[in-house]
Amino acid sequence: MTETYEYEGNELSLFSQATNWKAYLTAQLRPFIRGQVLEVGAGIGATTSALWTVAASQWIALEPDARLADQARAHFQARKLDGVMVREGTIASLEARESFDTILYVDVLEHIEADTAELQAAARHLRPGGHLIVLSPAHQWLFSPFDAAIGHVRRYDARRLKSVHLPGLALLRLRYMDAVGMTASLANRLLLRRSMPSAAQIAIWDRLLVPASRVVDPCVAFRVGKSILAVWLRPIGA
Repeated sequence: MTETYEYEGNELSLFSQATNWKAYLTAQLRPFIRGQVLEVGAGIGATTSALWTVAASQWIALEPDARLADQARAHFQARKLDGVMVREGTIASLEARESFDTILYVDVLEHIEADTAELQAAARHLRPGGHLIVLSPAHQWLFSPFDAAIGHVRRYDARRLKSVHLPGLALLRLRYMDAVGMTASLANRLLLRRSMPSAAQIAIWDRLLVPASRVVDPCVAFRVGKSILAVWLRPIGA
């Protein structure tokens, strides 16, 4: 890397305990994860270990913060995830010849100012038949002191993600998630205005609201939620 990057947030350990949310993510994302996997912004590795699947022949956890990368290595070693390799860097640090079947941005894109350029760079490393997956916080009107505290540049909606031009890729899935949890985000935005949730708040959201959302989200056709999931496909032979 040509420069040192230090992540300004400190919420990763809090959310690492959100087991119901990670199980929900896993159910939504795993059908698209296979082969050579690149996870951009892997943090401390908690999401990686939840999403890892035997369908992945290799998993590169790319993390620009050296401190977080070290924590991720220790995390994977403790869980004996030998198929996961941590690399310090960003999408720009990849060699042009490197390509992947799956590229993941899980709660990462909202930290990147030049988000379209970032996704276009990632798309150049995506193989035919591969998936580019983005999960991000939804709705700019929910932007709160918490978003600002952990370095979010923006939140997303369907219109913005649909407008991203990725040559050669087709938007395969676009849906909101966690409709019930959106009420907690709205309360924080309007009432609490906390820059960091407490462990108790995370526990209530994960144990009560997330399971409710797994029931409600399909009922509302995934049109409402505090997170948004987008999956692009590079068609074979296109």
